[in-house]
Amino acid sequence: MPARLFQLLLILLALLLVLPVLALAGAWLQFDHTSAQVLREMADTVLPAYTGTSLILCLSVAAGVAVVGMGTASAVTLFDFPGRRHFEWALLLPLAMPAYVVAYAYTDFLQFSGPLQTWIREAFGVRGRVFPEIRNTPGAVWVFTFSLYPYVYLLARTALAERASQLMEAARLLGAPMGRRIREVALPLARPAVAAGVALALMETLADFGVASYFGVQTFTAGIYKAWLVMDNRVAAAQLATMLLALVALLLWLEHRAQQRMRFAALRGQRAGSAEAQPVRLHGRRAWLAWLVCAVPILAGFVLPVAFMVRPLVGGWDELPWSMFVQWSVNSVRLAGLSALLSTLLALAMAYALRMRPGWITRGVVQLTGLGYAVPGAVIVVGLLLPVGWVQAVQPDSSLGYWITATALGIVWAYLVRFTAVALQSVQSGYARVPVSLDDSARMLGSTGLALARRVHWPLLRRSTAAAALLVFVDVMKELPATLVLRPFNSDTLAVVAYQLARDERLGEAALPALTLVVVGLVPVILLSRTLRQR
Repeated sequence: MPARLFQLLLILLALLLVLPVLALAGAWLQFDHTSAQVLREMADTVLPAYTGTSLILCLSVAAGVAVVGMGTASAVTLFDFPGRRHFEWALLLPLAMPAYVVAYAYTDFLQFSGPLQTWIREAFGVRGRVFPEIRNTPGAVWVFTFSLYPYVYLLARTALAERASQLMEAARLLGAPMGRRIREVALPLARPAVAAGVALALMETLADFGVASYFGVQTFTAGIYKAWLVMDNRVAAAQLATMLLALVALLLWLEHRAQQRMRFAALRGQRAGSAEAQPVRLHGRRAWLAWLVCAVPILAGFVLPVAFMVRPLVGGWDELPWSMFVQWSVNSVRLAGLSALLSTLLALAMAYALRMRPGWITRGVVQLTGLGYAVPGAVIVVGLLLPVGWVQAVQPDSSLGYWITATALGIVWAYLVRFTAVALQSVQSGYARVPVSLDDSARMLGSTGLALARRVHWPLLRRSTAAAALLVFVDVMKELPATLVLRPFNSDTLAVVAYQLARDERLGEAALPALTLVVVGLVPVILLSRTLRQR
């Protein structure tokens, strides 16, 4: 393929995947008196609430995931106690739980008509509400904290395991007690990893729609849907989406800086094989304390929500809509499979292009594609629907709106914008383990171009490609905001049905699709835990 045509295809691909962001920028170019009036009205009414609630939610979740993630990572890395090896992988289980499923589970069990409060009133003769309402901002903080702390746990555990041992030994030789070594050596070394994990957790928090909508929390994402679908005001939705995107960009920049500091530390850290590199054995009350530090997050983020959802599922087993469940599952698997296939093919093409022609155009395309995962689903929806509105305003007879909103084209496009970055990261990690010398040897033996990719690269990239497809498949199965708006008529997915049934207070019926999503999410968690246990 000629170099110019190849570069043109890459540029078109990049434009296709960054269209939502470009559309939001174009919406501000249409800023006029009417748009200014809408923005002033928002500033006087809903914008302070959205900003204040989102800020409180982010600060609270940041503190929660930092404390829980760092505490659990320190416990399993620096200390040895009964059950430690089981906790190493069990602490990843909340990754399999979509946050909105956790919200449904706690609401069903703890609400006024739930089994716990009902039993307390009957057993002790108490009248009225026993516990405060969980569907509020503190309840959302609880849900996000115990659903998202594994981001901090993973990165902090890696930082402590790979970088703390040698300096901890040096501090011990200088006479520092264990508490001071942890406080002044281990924790500062893990600080960049904690910052990166907190940034990832906050991006997920800002992008969430299910928990915010179900709990009635007025965040930017909930406001975007309200402005677009309830008030039918695309200008307000675009402006809110732009503000949300700016917040996410700030978090992405902070995460990038933290990752750079992590790489800087890694260059100077060496894995030590001394006795100090081994976890310190705990006994008695200290061992029980470490055990509780690890057990409580697993209970709150996985065990209890699953148990709470199993109870209504078993109680209403005979009334479950099994025929509809099969249709929901087929729709979910069809969309997830198609999106995983296309995103993996795009990732392979871009990674191959970066390998063979690492010019500034190729690097730019890869970097733009990598930003897609940071763009919230609500922003992608607005960014895709805005051009549809512009085209239909100019050509009312255009069929573009039909193809985007009434077929699978629009929703698969949104999935590619959001999740191609996930596949690309996995494929690039696979390419990083393929020596460039193999390419030179293959060329000397007569294999070039696609033959080189087929005969040399592909056999070495099969595992990475399969992992990429699996990760995208699971992410698409759990995706709620984009699916809720862009799904074709009569094509409900498991995530959408679980949200709709829970919103209608039919939590017994919502348990079946919700637990199915949990089972699907367990697959990559099991693979990740197996990878971490390998020496």
